[in-house]
Amino acid sequence: MSAPTRIRATLKEGATELRMLFSHPMENGLRKDAEGQRIPAHFIMEVSVRRNGEIVLAADFGPSISTNPYLAFSIAGGAAGDEIVVSWRDNRGETRSDTIRVA
Repeated sequence: MSAPTRIRATLKEGATELRMLFSHPMENGLRKDAEGQRIPAHFIMEVSVRRNGEIVLAADFGPSISTNPYLAFSIAGGAAGDEIVVSWRDNRGETRSDTIRVA
C-alpha cells in the first residue's frame, strides 16, 4: 500500500487552490539497479480530482513523470468545508484515494 497523497486545499480570491504531492516511485522500466537488472515499470496512469462529487480534473500520467509527482491548480469558486477527493490508478492496477476538506 502506498503512502497517502499529501493534499492542500485553500480558498483564495474566489478560487480553490489545490496542491498535491503523490507518493509513488514512477519507474519508467528503462533504469537498471546496482546489479544491472532492469527495474520494472511502475507509474501512475490516471488521476482524478473531485469537488463535492463533481470531477474538476481528469489527467493521464505516464512513465516520463518524475518520482513523487507534484500537481497544483486552481478551480473557480468553492467554499470552506467542500470535500476534495484525489484518486489515482497505476499500471500495476494499484489504486489510491484520499479525501480532505477545503480550509
